[in-house]
Amino acid sequence: MVTFTVEDHDGNRQEIEAPDDMGFNLMEILKASEYPVLATCGGMALCGTCHIEVLEGKDGLGDATDPELDQLENLPEYYPTSRLSCQIRISEILEGAVVKLRGEDVV
Repeated sequence: MVTFTVEDHDGNRQEIEAPDDMGFNLMEILKASEYPVLATCGGMALCGTCHIEVLEGKDGLGDATDPELDQLENLPEYYPTSRLSCQIRISEILEGAVVKLRGEDVV
């Protein structure tokens, strides 16, 4: 299990614990935790509605892929630490990370 923190659109933070041995991505865990993540493309890096900003722990996540960067660069809000949560696998690299929801806040 890994533990990381999620900051919602209102600035509230909550620690989340997720299994790191089941192949989930961060988007799936956010949706299962009932955060308002649309994820309309189902995790294919095509919509950008699972946009997050990595506030802490970005160094361990590796670089975004070209398709992910293409999608991120088309969003109205884009930060140097922006990522698509569908492209981040739940693993030990997320331990202690802090992510902020940035995608659309309507489900």
